[in-house]
Amino acid sequence: MIRSALLLSFILSAPCLFAQSASWQSLFDGKDLSGWKQLNGKAKYSVVDHEIVGTTVYKEPNSFLVTEKNYGDFILELELRMDSMMNSGIQVRSESSEDYNKGRVHGYQVEVDPSSRGWSGGLYDEARRGWLYPLELNPSAKHHTNMVSGTNTG
Repeated sequence: MIRSALLLSFILSAPCLFAQSASWQSLFDGKDLSGWKQLNGKAKYSVVDHEIVGTTVYKEPNSFLVTEKNYGDFILELELRMDSMMNSGIQVRSESSEDYNKGRVHGYQVEVDPSSRGWSGGLYDEARRGWLYPLELNPSAKHHTNMVSGTNTG
């Protein structure tokens, strides 16, 4: 198992993170996973030290921790820590419905990839069309993440 802790949220498929309004609307209270649910896969999600922690399950399909509500316009702010051997992403404006591939989460994913590939920031269409904006289209954007491990400090 690989464990990855995220400071604000392990948000692999939140349709939106913050509603745009006069004030911020926090979607995570630091105490429990109220307002969130898991879809697909068998990853385990819990709250440890005011952080959402996701733990993958070997050889299981992608898992998603999603908000129970849909949101309109938003601004995403989060801090993220993950194992350097993982590849992940943050789903935005994604959906899950029984009439599409038996409820498979699908939609836009902002790639989070701490490996030497440097895919973080690319735009992927999960469970549909694949890469919409791979960073091969913008090589100068590759490797501009500040990873906790210190291996990628662009």
